[in-house]
Amino acid sequence: MLRVKLFAKARDVAGCPMLEIPWKDGQTVSDLKQLLVAQHPGLGPLIPQLLVAINNDYADDGVVIQATDEVACFPPVSGG
Repeated sequence: MLRVKLFAKARDVAGCPMLEIPWKDGQTVSDLKQLLVAQHPGLGPLIPQLLVAINNDYADDGVVIQATDEVACFPPVSGG
């Protein structure tokens, strides 16, 4: 299982601050996004802009995630 922390609107939509996703080492950020939507369809509109951090570093869709990695997801924040 992969533990994924959710922040801001992603947390609000999912209704919880953390999800556990069935995971196989070698899957990517892109796979994670697909699994997030499968588990919580309401996250679908956020996925194109969703930022994913792995072990405190932003990660592109092709980055491989290990089940032991620390993963956090949050939409971009705007402000002024």
